Amino acid sequence: MPDTAARGLVARIYANLARLLGGKAASAVLGLGYMVLATHTLGPTDYGVLVLVHGFAMTVGGIVEFPGWHAIVRYGAQALAEDDHPRMLRLLRFAGLVEGVGGIASILAAAILAPVLGPALGWSPTAIAFAIPYSFAVLASIRATPAGYLQLLGRFDLLGLHNMVAPGVRLIGAALAAWLHLGLKAFLVAWLIAALAEWIVMWLLGIVAVRRTLRDPALLGSVRGAVADNPGLWRFMLAANADVTLTELAARIAPLFVGWILGPAAAGLYAVAQRATVVIQQPAQIMGQAAYAELARLVANGGSGGALRAALLRCAGLALAAAIPVLLILAIFGREIAIALGGHAFAGAGGLVLLLAIARTAWLIAPPASSALTALGRPTLSVAANLTINLGLLPLLPLMMLGLGLSGAGWHAILQGAGASAVLLLMVLRQTRLGSPRAVLA
Repeated sequence: MPDTAARGLVARIYANLARLLGGKAASAVLGLGYMVLATHTLGPTDYGVLVLVHGFAMTVGGIVEFPGWHAIVRYGAQALAEDDHPRMLRLLRFAGLVEGVGGIASILAAAILAPVLGPALGWSPTAIAFAIPYSFAVLASIRATPAGYLQLLGRFDLLGLHNMVAPGVRLIGAALAAWLHLGLKAFLVAWLIAALAEWIVMWLLGIVAVRRTLRDPALLGSVRGAVADNPGLWRFMLAANADVTLTELAARIAPLFVGWILGPAAAGLYAVAQRATVVIQQPAQIMGQAAYAELARLVANGGSGGALRAALLRCAGLALAAAIPVLLILAIFGREIAIALGGHAFAGAGGLVLLLAIARTAWLIAPPASSALTALGRPTLSVAANLTINLGLLPLLPLMMLGLGLSGAGWHAILQGAGASAVLLLMVLRQTRLGSPRAVLA
């Protein structure tokens, strides 16, 4: 692929990224606001319980749910390229149905397991009593179908705006809870309402987009023919879902392990360190999301493997160049940032800030590389990499914390981030040397 064409593809990826980051920047400001209110009002222990309850619901939901946004983007790109709107509608209905069934199962799983596992994670009686209603917070992640369609349309501006919904609601709820001195339960209620708002708004955006862009947009109807229209759909969805689950599992389960091994106060410190370093992590996640739509479109239009490889390497290089200055700031002012976010009670998170910042930087290449493999029709390779790194290294996490304390979680994150980026990048380079993306898919 000519170098100018590679730059053009990367430019479109970064244009998508910029539109998403606009909303993320605003949501980050809102997030800092609600976090400062929560940490200063609740202290390390109760804030840790809040983090553990929410993290538990999201972890169970992430394992049980069945998102289909990768399939929407990949197969939807083919349908729109052929101007086949009925096929697009059948695909949307099918993905929505599968995701809905998975969502119901994830809510039930969270409701059943929360009262059983909550005491082992150090939850307070207030949190345990509210655990079953809070299971509905899982709905916040049951929105992949409309999100995938917005990605396919290139409406990253709407996705960026949607990023502000949950933190905005949390900020309002946290302000009321702090002002009225309502305690932990009020914060849990605010977090639950924010999750429900996040779910409802995304589906509304998706419904409006379908009605405006497809001919005869009957949202309710038969899904018959969806699997036949899209060869390999089930296999692709199963592999892509496993990949997403394994990719997110390590980040979601780490705070739960911290709470289990070291208690809720340590989980609160860990959450503050995570928030301090999210400025490095989130752009990488969003880049994977922004890149996937363009890479899937490249494959659907018969682009070369060299084009995909060149785009990925450029994205990775630019991401690392942007992250290094942030890493240096976090290395120098980690303790001060932790105190600013949580108060002096959270000063112990300062050392962990540096370790997690290094881990986030090491992990930067993994999301776009995983997206590249999925766009090539090889999500199983990304699954294999994440299975090896995320699950394979997971047993080391409690052992490292028992030996090194809270810093053990940071060193474990570095090991995972570096391992995931290295393995996924090598897989993409190997696959794109095999020939064109269409040849790989055959």
